[in-house]
Amino acid sequence: MVKTPEQWLEEAAPEKKPAIFKLFFGYAPGVGKTFNMLSEGIRRHSRGEDVVIGVVETHGRSGIAELASKLEAVPRRKIEYKGATFDEMDLDAILARKPQVVLVDELAHTNITGSKHGKRYQDVMDLLDAHIDV
Repeated sequence: MVKTPEQWLEEAAPEKKPAIFKLFFGYAPGVGKTFNMLSEGIRRHSRGEDVVIGVVETHGRSGIAELASKLEAVPRRKIEYKGATFDEMDLDAILARKPQVVLVDELAHTNITGSKHGKRYQDVMDLLDAHIDV
């Protein structure tokens, strides 16, 4: 059987690996989830990987803010809702930037009305679909 050009291209194309999703899990606030995520991001950046911060919540912790300052952060998107302005992770800006790795804090966060998705984990699914490690 003779192969079609599409079949030849499919065989010759480099294999696309799925994106990696690494979850930092802890039993309570303040146990080091964000600290460890940022430390891992800094380590990967030092190895030459393109790492950006999608969103990190410092909760007023100076150590977290200091670590976060060592990495590029994609500016948050401002969304108006009921007369107030909220800062949300800018999914479209991250997708346009196309980093190798994006750091995303507060996975269970509910996005403000007007965001692309209702929950932050849905934003993360879009990042993984775009072959960006999270």
